[in-house]
Amino acid sequence: MPPSIEELLARIQSLQDQMEQEYARLRDQLEQQRRTLAGRFVELQRQQRVGLWRYLRGTRFTVLLTAPIIYAGWPVFALLDGFVSLYQALCFPVYRIPKVRRADYLVFDRTDLPYLNAIEKFNCFYCSYGNGVIAYAREIAARTEQYWCPIKHARRLYGAHDRYPAFFEHGDAEAFRQGLERLRRQYDEGGHAKPDAGQPPPDGR
Repeated sequence: MPPSIEELLARIQSLQDQMEQEYARLRDQLEQQRRTLAGRFVELQRQQRVGLWRYLRGTRFTVLLTAPIIYAGWPVFALLDGFVSLYQALCFPVYRIPKVRRADYLVFDRTDLPYLNAIEKFNCFYCSYGNGVIAYAREIAARTEQYWCPIKHARRLYGAHDRYPAFFEHGDAEAFRQGLERLRRQYDEGGHAKPDAGQPPPDGR
């Protein structure tokens, strides 16, 4: 006697349940393998870590002598950080300049690397802070320059910030007077200056 529709549906449901159980088992197995490999990867990185005594012993004495000079920059960076943060908080709303997001420039994601020892992690933290503060301050200064003096220099400028190409050409008084207010308000969503479509392409000078 052939099976009824209900029996066939029950078998189909049973097979579907078995498939779900099998999929779940495979997912758990893959997840376990992923965790195992991740742990192995971290362990391999830990094996590359140099111990503190070995690290210090392999460091030249003159490097150790100059280390305090490097670390003496902490209060300088902290003072700069505090000043530019206060400056933009007070002045940028008056100038209607978009504020610089500090978190975009100060990133600390290297101190958890397992192949770094304590000194190297501290150095990475310090370098991240120092360079981050400088980049953060530079962006605030660049936006200020865009507002007050967006004019290119007569000579080539190395390491110009990314707002510089949108500035007016050196000596172009007419463009400066006619376009200053426009450039003061011309920011994209990230606060960057946008070159005027009517101006010739910037030469980065």
